[in-house]
Amino acid sequence: MNQNSDQVTYGTGAGAFTATLGECRPIVEAALDSWDRQQFSRLMWAKDPTPWKQPVGTKELVDRLGWLTVASTMMNRVEELTGFAQEIVGSGVTSVVVLGMGGSSLSPEVSYLTFGSKPGFPKLFVLDSTVPQAVLDIEAQIDLAKTLFVVSSKSGGTIETKSAYQYFFDKLPNGGNFIAITDPGSWLAGEGEAKGFRKVFLNMPDIGGRYSALSYFGLVPAALIGVDVKGLLESARKMMEACGDQHPARNNPGVALGAIMAECALRGRDKMTLVFAPEIRSFGYWVEQLVAESTGKNGQGVLPVESEPIGLPEDYSSDRLFVYTKLKTTTETGLDQKVEMLSAAGHPVVTIEIDDLLDLGREYFRWEIATAVASAFLAVNAFDQPNVASSKKITGELIDEYKQKSALPAQTKLAESGVLTAYADDATAEALNGIRESGPYAEVSVESVIDAHLRRFEPGNYIALMAFTNRTDAVDAALQTIRKGLQQKLQAATTAGYGPRFLHSTGQFHKGGPNTGLFIQITADDAQDVPIPGEVYSFGVLKDAQAMGDFISLRDNGCRVLRIHIGADLDVGYAALTEAILNVIRG
Repeated sequence: MNQNSDQVTYGTGAGAFTATLGECRPIVEAALDSWDRQQFSRLMWAKDPTPWKQPVGTKELVDRLGWLTVASTMMNRVEELTGFAQEIVGSGVTSVVVLGMGGSSLSPEVSYLTFGSKPGFPKLFVLDSTVPQAVLDIEAQIDLAKTLFVVSSKSGGTIETKSAYQYFFDKLPNGGNFIAITDPGSWLAGEGEAKGFRKVFLNMPDIGGRYSALSYFGLVPAALIGVDVKGLLESARKMMEACGDQHPARNNPGVALGAIMAECALRGRDKMTLVFAPEIRSFGYWVEQLVAESTGKNGQGVLPVESEPIGLPEDYSSDRLFVYTKLKTTTETGLDQKVEMLSAAGHPVVTIEIDDLLDLGREYFRWEIATAVASAFLAVNAFDQPNVASSKKITGELIDEYKQKSALPAQTKLAESGVLTAYADDATAEALNGIRESGPYAEVSVESVIDAHLRRFEPGNYIALMAFTNRTDAVDAALQTIRKGLQQKLQAATTAGYGPRFLHSTGQFHKGGPNTGLFIQITADDAQDVPIPGEVYSFGVLKDAQAMGDFISLRDNGCRVLRIHIGADLDVGYAALTEAILNVIRG
């Protein structure tokens, strides 16, 4: 990028970055000076919870700081990891399937999408969905007998992971095809021993799921596909040194980024828009979960905007912070110019440059420090997820109702047009009908309901598309088309997530962060359902209960949410939904 007189370098050594912050700069630097005065880096590295300003003894805070030193711990286990990977290769395994959610699944997915499988090593698949077709798609691509299933869960009781495990173990009741990654004493640790799993990796219990990328949760799957885990850890340890408590905050690349995130958010620039070189684009999946689930509480938070099509300066309002991670050897040459235009237009921009793909090790650690620090500036607990737990509770209650009645509760139908049907709760239905009647639509239709819903958008809001459907290239493309249209028409920050995956990520922010979201939930019928062995409900029922549970949780938190059902044919349904939303936008 071109040099800018307002451009400042933060951090020294590994991971130093530049930032053009405009009017936010003095506020950020005052915050960094305050961090030093309170000696918060020293306290953090001493694993003292004081920086987060929470009550003494707060659960999931005093016992969640093991990630600070895990890279050094895991360096002593590299031979264990690589030796186990060679054993698996030698046994003829051709596929590895990670059964996990959130922190247990995202860094393995990033590893595979970034590095691929080394020649001779297995392919890797991640199942973090309860959509029946997602289960069937993975099953169709693997040879069960030559597959290693990695059952990955800190608690062992995550319903999505447990259901997937039940399904595949029923088909292949041989413990030698399964390993577990979990905490000591969990249900899963006991299950692994009882069922004769090939190996049970016991992770450090003082590490929360979303901070576990450099622990067994992230490194076992990486080693199994031949990633240089030693190189990742060496990169991470360089960042540990750069972020150590001996460095003033302005020279600390993790603390400085965290201060920028928080201070920009506190002044209205709370939509942190992530831009990545294409070779490392999937890293945004992991950053999104880390930041959203850590900071989105008590009406505060930094919303990570991941994979949004990058636009022109006029497509954005004044609620954005851009973080651009570039790769020195990238094949994409146009991003520099696009980001420079945003900076020149007055948007705050952070630019991070990495030399090669193994530098993702240091970026894992940088973002963990930055997110923990941002949470401290926001005075929220970086390590709990209270609203995720509340959604799980509602889903459990709906499953119990299904067990009794063999049906889930019905929702109020607002309109039906072709394959599309709009649903909402009674209060939302009344509000939308009132808005619709004053709008341009003479008749009730799904388009008129969508129009009424979008008319509730206000400056500073964001729009979240929540798709409880199978993920395909065509669905991705449809969601991106919708996002681009909303962004250009409303200058709206947009996010898109697949359920139930996003429930363990942005789902916390949706309910716990600022109540500025406008939510569109997308559901579909299942062309083929899949039973869950040992349960009276299927994957399809579980997925529908999770969608309904999230809808209810959003409603109960006073959020504005509309559900659009698109039928059984995803191609037809998404085409109709895209057309309906674009028609409304064109108005």
